[in-house]
Amino acid sequence: MKNKALIKKLKKLLGKDRVITNPDELLVYESDALPVEKAIPWAVLFPHTTEEVSKIVKVLRAAGAPFVPRGSGTGLSGGCLPVGGGFVISLTRMTKILEIDIRNRYAVVEPGVITQWITDAVEADGYYFAPDPSSGLASTIGGNVAENAGGPHTMKYGVTVNHILGLELVLPDGEIVTVGGKTLETPGYDLVGVLTGSEGTFAIVTKVIVRLLHLPESYLTFYVVYDSVDDATRSVSGLLGAGIIPAALEMIDPVFIEALNEAFDMQFPEDAGAILIIELDGAEAGMEILKKRIIDVCNTFNVRSVEAASSSEERTRLWKARKLAFGAVGRLSPCYYTQDGVVPRTKLPDILRKIYEVGKKYNIRIANSFHAGDGNIHPCLMYDERVPGA
Repeated sequence: MKNKALIKKLKKLLGKDRVITNPDELLVYESDALPVEKAIPWAVLFPHTTEEVSKIVKVLRAAGAPFVPRGSGTGLSGGCLPVGGGFVISLTRMTKILEIDIRNRYAVVEPGVITQWITDAVEADGYYFAPDPSSGLASTIGGNVAENAGGPHTMKYGVTVNHILGLELVLPDGEIVTVGGKTLETPGYDLVGVLTGSEGTFAIVTKVIVRLLHLPESYLTFYVVYDSVDDATRSVSGLLGAGIIPAALEMIDPVFIEALNEAFDMQFPEDAGAILIIELDGAEAGMEILKKRIIDVCNTFNVRSVEAASSSEERTRLWKARKLAFGAVGRLSPCYYTQDGVVPRTKLPDILRKIYEVGKKYNIRIANSFHAGDGNIHPCLMYDERVPGA
């Protein structure tokens, strides 16, 4: 075992049950949600408090041992991997919602709180936490801060950094500091903005002050079926060019349609070339007028059909399918490698054509399900790691 004396010291600090060193158990932490890159940690540590995080960091710093923080491991960038060796500080046992202030529209939570739990805690009061990454049922708020997570509703509401008011941090020397606060504006530099998205390289987040928004008065969610990806992607620019800003505007291609039908029996048309999922939210007045405008624009791009969610349950089912789309790929391929890029919306038809050309040239099946409204593409390359060259 590497660093035997150091691990003994950490076990004395935390207790044996909060230090994992068993090789079989460490395999769980060898990758994030993208298992192409792997790095097995020397040990995984589970603090319960900010003070324990600080003590761990001081011990590891004194020993010259590298370390990285980790949440649920749902990321796709390898930000939680101890590349080259090191310790993982898992924050998944710091799961308290410490304070909810509806009047001032904020909550204070620990980094291991699951993203969806925040909305669950305030929804009865008519509020919610806007960032909605597809992994929101499993991802932690600390991980969201580290990766500056987005989601389908980023188009209207922005990414994680737009909804974080303040942070408590443990610095690389173990010092505990706070940045930001409980109000929308605080004096000085925007250190919250600097730290959000830094993937744990500057500090370890131990508390997060999140901004709460009032739930929209109404939603209108529907999916639009096209015969081709070209028509669907050209509709995106058409909608925004007409001054229509949906809360979300997503696209799924035929490969994902096949996967979703297989996994969730969505009953999407099997011969569809592409589907746009469009959601409006806000005041109920005028919603039907907006819907008509959207249908009119879509019809100029050879739309086949428009289906509206007739109930909140149907809306939930539609979004569940979209957010679990990458999981559904498992019905078609044992492994996949997804990319994350951004292109101008007007270039979506060109980039999608190029992606399919690359797949055909190299005999790689590539699926596409992405945030069409802001040109944030996620080409998903399917392969089988058990077969060399596959």
